[in-house]
Amino acid sequence: MEKTSWEKIEAEALNPGLTRQMLHGENLSFARLQIKNGTVVPRHQHVNEQLSVVTEGKVRFRFDDREIFVAKGEMILIPPDVPHAAEAIGDSETLDIFAPCREDWKAKKDDYLRAKK
Repeated sequence: MEKTSWEKIEAEALNPGLTRQMLHGENLSFARLQIKNGTVVPRHQHVNEQLSVVTEGKVRFRFDDREIFVAKGEMILIPPDVPHAAEAIGDSETLDIFAPCREDWKAKKDDYLRAKK
């Protein structure tokens, strides 16, 4: 068991518009993303199921066949291996749960997030 708080977890600036904090368990990863207005998370996919809860602002999720806007207090469940991108509409924050763990993030193999805004 591990007790912590966001104040104790290192915030990593991945690019000028995106900051991430992460906590990894045995079977899941939990992240807080702070995303500045207009910042785009480029199209990508992963083997992880993803639950994103928007806690501030609004995020546009883009899929091959549609766009879905998720506002503060709403959430979206993204199945594994589904290509998607996201864009902050206003300064935004999300809490993201991934299962299984985001091994790519743990190993810092996340260059798509480290690109410019």
